[in-house]
Amino acid sequence: MTDSSSSETLANLSTEERRFEPPADLAAEANVTADAYDDAAKDRLAFWAEQADRLSWTQKWDTVLDDSNPPFFKWFTGGRLNASYNCVDRHVEAGRGDKVAFHWVGEPVEDKRDITYAELKDEVCRAANALTDLGVQAGDRVAIYMPMIPEAIVAMLACARIGAPHTVVFGGFSADALASRIDDCQAKVVITSDGGYRRGAPSALKPAVDEARTKTDLVEKVLVVRRTGQDVEWDDDTDVWWHDVVDTASTEHTPEGFDAEHPLYVMYTSGSTGKPKGILHTTGGYLTGASYTHHAVFDLKPETDVYWCTADIGWVTGHSYIVYGPLANGVTQVLYEGTPDSPERGRWWQIIEQYGVTIFYTAPTAIRSFMKQGSEVPDRSDMSSLRILGSVGEPINPEAYVWYRHVIGGDRTPVVDTWWQTETGAIMISPLPGVTAGKPGSAMKAIPGIDADVVDDKGASVPNGSGGYLVVTSPWPSMLRTLWGDDDRYVDTYWKMFKDLGYYFAGDGAKKDADGDIWVLGRVDDVMNVSGHRLSTTEIESALVSHPKVAEAAVVGAKDEDTGQAVCAFVILREEAGDGGEDIVQELRQHVRKEIGPIATPRQVMIVPELPKTRSGKIMRRLLRDVAEHREVGDVTTLADGSVMDLISKGMSSGKGDD
Repeated sequence: MTDSSSSETLANLSTEERRFEPPADLAAEANVTADAYDDAAKDRLAFWAEQADRLSWTQKWDTVLDDSNPPFFKWFTGGRLNASYNCVDRHVEAGRGDKVAFHWVGEPVEDKRDITYAELKDEVCRAANALTDLGVQAGDRVAIYMPMIPEAIVAMLACARIGAPHTVVFGGFSADALASRIDDCQAKVVITSDGGYRRGAPSALKPAVDEARTKTDLVEKVLVVRRTGQDVEWDDDTDVWWHDVVDTASTEHTPEGFDAEHPLYVMYTSGSTGKPKGILHTTGGYLTGASYTHHAVFDLKPETDVYWCTADIGWVTGHSYIVYGPLANGVTQVLYEGTPDSPERGRWWQIIEQYGVTIFYTAPTAIRSFMKQGSEVPDRSDMSSLRILGSVGEPINPEAYVWYRHVIGGDRTPVVDTWWQTETGAIMISPLPGVTAGKPGSAMKAIPGIDADVVDDKGASVPNGSGGYLVVTSPWPSMLRTLWGDDDRYVDTYWKMFKDLGYYFAGDGAKKDADGDIWVLGRVDDVMNVSGHRLSTTEIESALVSHPKVAEAAVVGAKDEDTGQAVCAFVILREEAGDGGEDIVQELRQHVRKEIGPIATPRQVMIVPELPKTRSGKIMRRLLRDVAEHREVGDVTTLADGSVMDLISKGMSSGKGDD
């Protein structure tokens, strides 16, 4: 871990002395106590079998863990269950059908709906019947490209109900990104809407689906929810209105129990080779992990809690901690369509007051943006209902943690700083709110049942006070099973580095402090973490080079106080493009936005005469990161031309290429 940004972080962390003990009343009634660590350590498989028993199975499993073919682990083999039944039907059958599943809040202030578990069950059954009528069978893949509306969750649960693995694509992604994901998992149906509301205006979605269909011939039907009333192009052979086929379908649907290892969904995440990776999660182990961690980490009391996770369902946090975990646990949730500051900056805090939210789970990026606004706006709302705050998506810096706890939590709420990944399926490292004395900025220790460590490059556990690679040393139920259609890449990406030890490593660095608690430091490779979203440098570079004026591009993630990391691009123009014209920077930023989506838009585009390369032609991104973060440029002795960095640094300091 010689990267200078990691060294800075290590130095900063050593000065953190603040501790926050669990509130006495919460500790006394906590779902999980310190004993759980010992119980899990004594017999890990028995521990996970106990957590799986929290679900309803149509057939009990024969074997908790099949580790006969590592790293292709299987959990609860021989068992059968239905994820949709576990999230909806069983609560209705237990007499809780009148309980609100979702307080849905649209971005326009007049848009509100309360949906009970009984109503959710009826809607999921209708959608399952409609999908079956459209030709979707168990094993078929369905792509979902939707805003944060109840129908998006209904669509996911309907797919799970009939055994059709879904792939949810974030509504901010472009038609190209959507098409590549449809192609990779061979989705035959796309579920979308005319649009959604974003910052006070309708934002179209259906046109991106139409464009994606011109790039692939796999899509047989497009099921469209009418949300905004925008005009949309219509193909009578393919397009079907949701209200025409779902609203008229029967509410009777008997769910089938599927094998515990039946694919539940594919979630695409950026890979360092540019091609997105299709993370495959299956049913039994994933649902066990999502429901248990939601119960344990948030000390969930489903009878009384009102829970709100602000993630989008296009990301794994929305899958595990809006859909599958919380619904399996039968809690009442808030589901919000829009942005935190529309139509006004205090919208989130007003919603917390209005619905009496008790557990709130959001990203450090959002917290930092609120910090910039100060405490005046949140202070206008009564948030005394809050009892637990959560952080997800990237390491939270200590000052943001303390501000969050103080201003939003009124100094009474534990903050659970959670580390996990798309690949892990569920939270892996986190404080337990009734057990842990929280340290601002530290994810603390692996939760009961999870074995994690920080190791050196040989796989040896590092001593307290040292940094290294964050690994998981034993299989866990909610782990990814493979990469869709690419077992070799799965092995190479996650298991190759510590192959002989059988450790899982997905690219994050971490440090153990003097107490042995874990501080996650972020990526050690070239995947950036922008606002909690993992983006591939290679994918953005590919988008830039697809512009006719660009010859070559290198992208790095640079520290950013708002987004954690920001995209910084260094671009060499083609000779015939000359200097590209005065609008070239904005042109390239817009090009990336169109090719990949707004989240990938570079903060900065710098036009450079050359890129720093080794004699073998490898771009030295480390040096570009130094420039982007305004640090002294590191060792240039391995460069083919050491003067290149002088030219780049001068251009940067003069502001050239800054937008």
